[in-house]
Amino acid sequence: MRTDVGAIGLSTILDDPGGAVIALDFDGTLAPIVADPSAAWIDPGAPAALIRLAGQVNRVAIITGRPPSTAIALGDTPAGPDLIDVPNLLILGHYGLERWEGGEVVAPPHPAGLELVRNELPALLASLGPEADGVKIEDKGRAVAVHTRNCADPDAVLDELREPVAQLAERAGLVVEPGRKVLELRGPGMDKGRALRELLTETSARSVMFIGDDLGDLAAFAAVAEADIPGVRVCSGSAEVTELAENADLVVDGPPGVVALLETLGKSITSRDQ
Repeated sequence: MRTDVGAIGLSTILDDPGGAVIALDFDGTLAPIVADPSAAWIDPGAPAALIRLAGQVNRVAIITGRPPSTAIALGDTPAGPDLIDVPNLLILGHYGLERWEGGEVVAPPHPAGLELVRNELPALLASLGPEADGVKIEDKGRAVAVHTRNCADPDAVLDELREPVAQLAERAGLVVEPGRKVLELRGPGMDKGRALRELLTETSARSVMFIGDDLGDLAAFAAVAEADIPGVRVCSGSAEVTELAENADLVVDGPPGVVALLETLGKSITSRDQ
């Protein structure tokens, strides 16, 4: 553990697991970052680790920019169990706008400005010429993401897109969420920090752990730091994003490291109960 605050948070979770909320991002945390977002399958060991924890702690939640249905679909594993098998699982999708529990989704209407984005984004990309070859548009229903990972120079194309995408988002009444080789246009008014704070209040949590990997998770890290309960901020580390690691109490090595942490946490809680 890198910080005293994190050590206190972890100790509190182990001493009082029934008061703990364990919240996680999906992409880059439970599943690897891959060139094709539709192929970002969950780490095979993650569902089993989450199933064990779900029976020990107050609540297990996934807070993701994905639609909950996509997280569930990508939560299938070759030999089971699957993500959908985690008992009492809560998925807050689209940064908290969509709430999935037991197969039911509650959500507000889609932002009207997305139609403008869908209509104008292809022409915007075409205006960049050959350098934009490889750019992928991902329509998430409530958001539209522009991925540059498959471009010859993904960082240069991402930088070239920042201003025109920001201008398009402003005209559409949306906000831009930057990430790992991606710019996402989505509705305003919700982020992972607000979603986590509301969850902590709802569950009367006495401790919290949040695990993420990208810039969108900084808001959740801030929510942990500002909460009036012990907490642990965990970064699923990568060479692409360093800012999150700089604000973390603990850094693990990508999704395999996250799964190892979850397994260790579950085993430690079990050993204390015996």
